[in-house]
Amino acid sequence: MAHDLILKGGTLIDPAAALHAPMDVAFAQGRVADVAPSLDAASARQVIDCRGQFVAPGMIDLHVHVYWGVSHYGIHPDPHCVAKGVTTAVDAGSAGADTFPGFRKFILEASATRLYAHLNISALGMLDPDIGELEDIRHARVDRALATIEQNRDLILGVKVRLTRHSLVSEAAGMRPLHLARQAADAAGLPIMVHPQDAWCSSIDDILAVMRKGDILTHCYHGMPCGILDEQGRIRSAVHEAVERGVLFDVGHGAGSFRWSIAEAALAQGLQPATISSDLHIYNVNGPVFDLATTVSKFLHLGLSLDDALAKVTAVPAQVIGQAGQLGTLRPGAWGDAVVLDVETGEFPLVDSTGVMQIGHRRIVPRTVVRGGKVYQPAAGARSQPSEFVARQG
Repeated sequence: MAHDLILKGGTLIDPAAALHAPMDVAFAQGRVADVAPSLDAASARQVIDCRGQFVAPGMIDLHVHVYWGVSHYGIHPDPHCVAKGVTTAVDAGSAGADTFPGFRKFILEASATRLYAHLNISALGMLDPDIGELEDIRHARVDRALATIEQNRDLILGVKVRLTRHSLVSEAAGMRPLHLARQAADAAGLPIMVHPQDAWCSSIDDILAVMRKGDILTHCYHGMPCGILDEQGRIRSAVHEAVERGVLFDVGHGAGSFRWSIAEAALAQGLQPATISSDLHIYNVNGPVFDLATTVSKFLHLGLSLDDALAKVTAVPAQVIGQAGQLGTLRPGAWGDAVVLDVETGEFPLVDSTGVMQIGHRRIVPRTVVRGGKVYQPAAGARSQPSEFVARQG
């Protein structure tokens, strides 16, 4: 047969291709084979009826923590990423130079979710729940980071640094981790991803001054010091300037990094995130984050259209990771990753990282996931999620 699979009768939303229309999508040999208003069902080994549903490219989550068993933040990727419609995810600094080899072998290469990573400037990565990876600045090793990047350029997309004072970075270290991350990233020709909140600086202006086109400022709607708003609730001029020069502002919801009031104020002043990500980890997977689809639903509640919200988890992050045309789209020839969605209406409690609840009236619910041209099915004996979680900011 010409095709392995056809998703038939759905409404295709593919922001990268500027498509929102009834379309069938066919897959063959792991790739998108054809997109057309009507494809012959007899040409495929498997046909899925998608009438009344939306078909979108597999979602891309630019901020997760999936180094299960080593990082205290780690969760198993497949039950929480590909099984929930996220066919590609980027781990945001769970591993550093000393812990990356195991991360590559046992997680990145062993998962059904397509995984990439930002390397932590701390050689340790995110190991201990009580001792920050940069409490001792000696862990910020540029030489080790560069050696690890050179050995893993196919999977490492950038350098991650977390700057929160006291819990992560000592006063003696101050802002040095940011500059060491910049040094390593520049030498490798890669961007930095910065976790900015409550850093050892006077304001986010000091952080943004170090950031350039293609760098990622995650947790952009947190409510701690070093935020995007000034004392009068206005977007800081340094934030506008950073957007103009191409710094990417990413959601990174997390357990402590998304506040309704900050997001509402920013959106009202025209500052949308470039990308929507979950910062999914063990301390928020049972709430308030749950999964990327829930985070996207919060932005539907905040007023984004379905197409715009999906663009921020498909077309735009595909560009960010250098995979435009291959991921984040269902154009013929792209990797065969897709998600079939319902958009449910009703009353849905949506909670931010401070416990504030708002009631949303639309939510996206992934129903069928296609990975590499085949319907994703969890492997027999797939790991389940541990049942106990500890509240922690991040």
